[in-house]
Amino acid sequence: MYFTALSAWLILSAGLLPKLLPSVRSDLRDPPVERGHIETSDGRVLAHDQGQGRTYPQQQSGAALVGFVGRSNGLEGIEASHEATLRAGQSVTLTVHSALQDAAESALSKAARNVDAEFGSAVILEVRTGRIVAAATYPTFNPNTWQASTPERWRNRPMIDEYEPGSVMKPLIVAALLNEGLTTPGQTHDTPMRRQVGRARIGDIVPHPARLTTQQILRYSSNVGMTRLVEPFTPQAMYGYLQAFGFGRVPEVGIGSGRGHVRSPDTWDEVIRATNAFGQGLTVTTVQMAAAFNVLANDGQYVTPTLIKGKPAQRRQVLRPDVARTTRAMLHAVIDEGISTKASVPGYHVGGKTGTAQVAVGGQYSDRTFTSTFAGFLPADQPLYTVALMVRGAKRNYQGSQLAAPIFKEISASLISFYGLAPQLPHAHPATASTVN
Repeated sequence: MYFTALSAWLILSAGLLPKLLPSVRSDLRDPPVERGHIETSDGRVLAHDQGQGRTYPQQQSGAALVGFVGRSNGLEGIEASHEATLRAGQSVTLTVHSALQDAAESALSKAARNVDAEFGSAVILEVRTGRIVAAATYPTFNPNTWQASTPERWRNRPMIDEYEPGSVMKPLIVAALLNEGLTTPGQTHDTPMRRQVGRARIGDIVPHPARLTTQQILRYSSNVGMTRLVEPFTPQAMYGYLQAFGFGRVPEVGIGSGRGHVRSPDTWDEVIRATNAFGQGLTVTTVQMAAAFNVLANDGQYVTPTLIKGKPAQRRQVLRPDVARTTRAMLHAVIDEGISTKASVPGYHVGGKTGTAQVAVGGQYSDRTFTSTFAGFLPADQPLYTVALMVRGAKRNYQGSQLAAPIFKEISASLISFYGLAPQLPHAHPATASTVN
């Protein structure tokens, strides 16, 4: 049936229009509201509508953070966690800076590919604000063609992957002990290369003297030394610090995040206390580790990491400021005396700690699969940025000093270059060099 001007006139004159209105209105529904866009703090558009559906102009950059949309709803990342806001046509601005995001992704992916690693993640925090200026995932994918990738590639690994962190946990435990007055940097301890703790035989990898100071326990990354340090630390007190550092708690980042796992102190024995002290038997996420190390960088104050611009941060004091500064100085020495060429940019001072953890496979620790970690900050004296990263499953050069530390160095170089940080005068440290794990 064809409507002409005459037929329309006949309908009007016959008084039929009111009867037709309901069906006409049902066929002329309002068009859907355009979905809000997602952008970085410096204005780079990560996701928007262009008339023919959702488009991701940056392709792989920040893909795991942004996620993607299915037929109607967000299925992953910010697209899913902020579905109501975006669906209402409102935009979401991330704290991420596009240049730093690209730098972190480049450093992580290049290193991971070179060692044929399975996956990895990295986070950069602004020390004072807790803003996440970069959160990198390897491997990544193109959200414009997300169906061509696997769910493993969609994972927002910095926020949700949980793993045993290894030796990067040691400085946090040392800081807690310093805060409680249970040790000092110069206190000495009996530290054989092997020691029986409860039912477990604890050993070290790097050769070291039979007696080490607390400072040297960090420098040689001594597991045995950590078992000595935590002897006066009650499970309840140590657990309280782990909670205060943010472990075993979901961080209010603004996107779905993992809790990690820390056993209740009621279940601890000597072995659990000892292994927790050197980063085994508990799990963390990369964003949790970044936020925990940021306590050291931020004069003892925990700041909730945030990914959404304008979201207020929550704060709590975990350590005394003097304890945080002392621990930073110890970690500066750890780098300068052990792996300076691998972790620090010439002319600049950084602080940090490597880790190498065996991965549990089938209920037993594998001798083939490892997680390589690093957490640190720069500049060492008055930190502006905290960085944490992990790489799992490297086929070679899997030690934290071999793999994770150079990634930190490259990310640090990008931060120094981008913000034009001035070089620093050299610091003097006692000559006690050795490589740590």
